[in-house]
Amino acid sequence: MSQQELVRRVIGTLEAAGIEYMVTGALVSSLQGEPRTTHDIDIVIAIQESQASKLVEAYPPQEFYLEQDSIIDAIRSQGMFNLIDVKEGEKVDFWVLTDEPFDRSRFSRRYEEEVLGTRLYMSSAEDTILVKLKWAKLAGGSEKQITDALRVFEVQFKNLDMDYLKHWIKELDIEKLWDRLREEASPV
Repeated sequence: MSQQELVRRVIGTLEAAGIEYMVTGALVSSLQGEPRTTHDIDIVIAIQESQASKLVEAYPPQEFYLEQDSIIDAIRSQGMFNLIDVKEGEKVDFWVLTDEPFDRSRFSRRYEEEVLGTRLYMSSAEDTILVKLKWAKLAGGSEKQITDALRVFEVQFKNLDMDYLKHWIKELDIEKLWDRLREEASPV
């Protein structure tokens, strides 16, 4: 199953199960900035334990790896779990929506757009930049994360909510990375 087909299937499954979601990560930064290949799909989900079985039932074990215990553990720890297409190796990282103010803020700002022939909810450009810089900080300055943030900033510059960005840059303590991004940027 191609990544595009997997995205369609996962979004359909989440919507049928009544699970709110937001696509994020490299897939979204590629759409908002500079395209690049990625081997996983990152999705933030607002899932309850009672919905875990609906996900597992939608993905037969001969085709997919998805453990109900992993889903329950991720819900309880506000962590993440994976869905893996065992034949093609495509992977979905499901990130459980946390109670953190930034996580709640970015989830509330998601928007719907048609991508790859499918209508889906995705992270705003500002939140894509912020998350990429946050991950870069956690990963000791990951160049891939910084470049993704930079390209989204450059392409989306004219439409960015700078007040929103400035607020969360301070809250997330990513000022140094933000300054670097602004110094390197050449808005389109």
